[in-house]
Amino acid sequence: MTELDTGVDAPSQSKSQRAYHWIKERIASQDFTPGYRLVLGSIAGDLDMSVVPVREAIRQLEAEGLVTFERNVGARVSMVDDSQYRHSMQALSILEGTATALAARRLTADDLRAARRVNELMIETLEHFDPRAFTALNHEFHSTLYSKCANPRMLELVNAEWGRLGHLRDSTFSFVPGRAQESVREHENIVQLIETGAPLGEIEKAARRHRAATLDAYMIHEHPDEALGLPAF
Repeated sequence: MTELDTGVDAPSQSKSQRAYHWIKERIASQDFTPGYRLVLGSIAGDLDMSVVPVREAIRQLEAEGLVTFERNVGARVSMVDDSQYRHSMQALSILEGTATALAARRLTADDLRAARRVNELMIETLEHFDPRAFTALNHEFHSTLYSKCANPRMLELVNAEWGRLGHLRDSTFSFVPGRAQESVREHENIVQLIETGAPLGEIEKAARRHRAATLDAYMIHEHPDEALGLPAF
């Protein structure tokens, strides 16, 4: 960070102030997106200082609402204004549910085996949970199921919302790690519905509710007073 970045001469800054501005700048630039886990030791190493001033900086950022600290989870970047995230998740629940149903009859046995392999990898990550890795696998799983959607415009919209979510937050599962176990069970249910040739409306409903359930879990965790007012998607 240069002197111009903070408006304060670097030599006059304490170590905790340097850490504070360094982290805050990366949150502002979205290098550290909502849900991003702030590993104190790693940050201290990058700044060539001990963990103590980094911890002080984290406390200051927590007081400002930019960082949330949870026991057994640690510090992560807060979802300060999550209205865009909510809107994208609501839209994606509808779009992806439809795209998955429209792709269902085009999926081969190899496609379904590939989806199951990804879901198995997701299950393996649960023991030593890494939200970012889980989210990447989650995208791969769903992409396998909806990528053969017969409607190219629908496919374009789904991919656009996935991309938008990637800019809005690091991983929903950083906020609600308990949702991950339910998610992989629901994945298997969706695959089974496709495999057995279930009505497209049933496949669409399962895929839509699966996506909406992740948003519901987030809302219950972050905005319990608003969760009960969610529309039933």
